[in-house]
Amino acid sequence: MEVNSLMSSQLMELQQTVQMSVMQNALNLNTTTAIELLKELPQQQTAPTHPYKGSIIDISI
Repeated sequence: MEVNSLMSSQLMELQQTVQMSVMQNALNLNTTTAIELLKELPQQQTAPTHPYKGSIIDISI
């Protein structure tokens, strides 16, 4: 095999490796950012419950 052919093949493999590495780092960064944003969201407050609605059933006719 020619030296140029070998170098070309190795260069293509290196480019693929670098692309995958960059994509993995970007994904990790986006995941970290999303987690931080979710942690910063205000906690959802529960609505006050009615004193008896939903807990007492009136079956009188």
